[in-house]
Amino acid sequence: MTDWWETSPGWLSRTRHALEQEGIPDFVDDEDGTMRRIVDIIVFYKEYFVLGSCIIISILLLASNENRQIRSIRSMTVASLGVLQDAFGFIPNYFDLREENNILREQNLKISDELSRLREASMENARLRGLLDLKARTSYAYRSANVVGKNLQLLRNTITLDVGEDDGIAADMPVVSHDGLVGRVVTTSSGYAIVQTLFHKDMRVSAKVQRSRTDGILVWDGSSTLMLKGVARTLDVRDGDQIVTSEYSSIFPPGIAIGVVSKTFEMPGDLFLTIHIQPGADLLRLEQVFVIVHTPDTNRIALEQRAAR
Repeated sequence: MTDWWETSPGWLSRTRHALEQEGIPDFVDDEDGTMRRIVDIIVFYKEYFVLGSCIIISILLLASNENRQIRSIRSMTVASLGVLQDAFGFIPNYFDLREENNILREQNLKISDELSRLREASMENARLRGLLDLKARTSYAYRSANVVGKNLQLLRNTITLDVGEDDGIAADMPVVSHDGLVGRVVTTSSGYAIVQTLFHKDMRVSAKVQRSRTDGILVWDGSSTLMLKGVARTLDVRDGDQIVTSEYSSIFPPGIAIGVVSKTFEMPGDLFLTIHIQPGADLLRLEQVFVIVHTPDTNRIALEQRAAR
């Protein structure tokens, strides 16, 4: 028969070996032998049993004694435990901290998403306010449109609008934003329109300096700015002057803002000024625009073409 000692936990096995080294015999199968063995264990570990008993008795005496000194000791003990708890209370529970961190991350993601949507709505609101303000300042008929496509090639930059022939849009209608002229419609379908922007090598606009009424032709030379050509070096053009469309254009109504003069200088031996224009409209970031429902005067165009022959 296998002794229960053989299948006992590890600390009992270690105790058994220690007892054997002390010369204490192993268990026997009867009850008297078992009891004797237990007594032997207690005797072998008597120091620990005595210490544990003393601690328990001391705690009981301290808890039940109402002596003034005992009460002082209890008070000091409680105060000391409180100080220790306050001192080490900053150490957080790892699992609680990890759960709280996950919750905060989720909340931060939701707040960031909401903030992004609010910022986008605010920017769209500002753009629409500008467009509405432009519409209120002029007497032209406007058709609002969204930019749904961009073709930003090196020399032929166009945008696509979500309005077309079904909305009354036709070729050669001007396109503007609240910051100024954008371009003109060059082709249409039933629901879309292609706009030739100012940054297009074939774009020509009859323009003038608003302050001095100096006329010129607006072109694009492939740089980040526009050029006002055909202005004699003797005419009055200054940096910061406002440039608008002139009455001589058969496509664009007069007075539409284009931009400001960013730099002007004279080239040696040249009869004309070199004038750089910074467009008011950010042609690379357009999202909403207006199409001016304005068709060219065909009688005027026909007459001018006959006179040019």
